[in-house]
Amino acid sequence: MSKPVKDMMVREYLSRFGETSEALLISIRGIGGHGNSEIRMGMARKGINITVVRNNLARKAFAETDLGLLSPLLEGPCALACGGESVVEVAREIVELLKKFPELELKGAVLDGELFEGNAGVQRLSKFPTRDEAIAEDVALVLGPGRKLVGAVKGPGSRLVGILKALEEKLESGQEIAKVSS
Repeated sequence: MSKPVKDMMVREYLSRFGETSEALLISIRGIGGHGNSEIRMGMARKGINITVVRNNLARKAFAETDLGLLSPLLEGPCALACGGESVVEVAREIVELLKKFPELELKGAVLDGELFEGNAGVQRLSKFPTRDEAIAEDVALVLGPGRKLVGAVKGPGSRLVGILKALEEKLESGQEIAKVSS
């Protein structure tokens, strides 16, 4: 391959993935054409793109980006999966694909400047909460004490209202109210 073609491919990788700070690296070796198409089309429906990359050119393109952490894992046939809501969602989808395509190899992933290496790293990443799930957990943590406080304030107040209501009913019916001794 000529140097101008290689430079063009490096520029293409940078234009596609230069702003990407999180991605997953897989190997789709051993998966037939139909399986490969099924994987790519299924992922595309979920907004996840899978792009086969040339290792040396990808290393060169990603050297100054967040994806540079993947450089040691760029060995053998590699494909970069990114898109969706976050790389956590991508990891969940790819891990789910392992059930149908056990030949799929999980090489690693990058999230927030951290490298998740190999199958174990990607499996661990797939169990992380997505951004929306993390926000929902934080909101629940913030609102939890407030709910308890409202319950604590309302509890004695509702008991007092019940006592006053009983007194009112007794007085309206003409009953005598007994003095409470301490």
